Amino acid sequence: MVYCAKYKQELEGLDEPPFDSDFGHKIYNNVSKRAWGEWVEHQKMLLNEYRLQPWTRESQEFLVEQMQSYFFGDGAALPKEYVPPSGH
Repeated sequence: MVYCAKYKQELEGLDEPPFDSDFGHKIYNNVSKRAWGEWVEHQKMLLNEYRLQPWTRESQEFLVEQMQSYFFGDGAALPKEYVPPSGH
């Protein structure tokens, strides 16, 4: 169990850090499995909307900044061009 930074309550934590870095361990200690799953979906949208190439350093740095905001800041902003799927 972790006190989730996003939901401000005790929730089930991740099984292991998402990556081996100080930031990965910060996520492991402060982000619930539920919030991480929602981030993964949000990240897919960012990758598609910004046409990011996740193997590039620039894309990785951008995603870490977004992740920092998503979990520990004001929340991640949607791209201004983003149109949610209509559900058809």
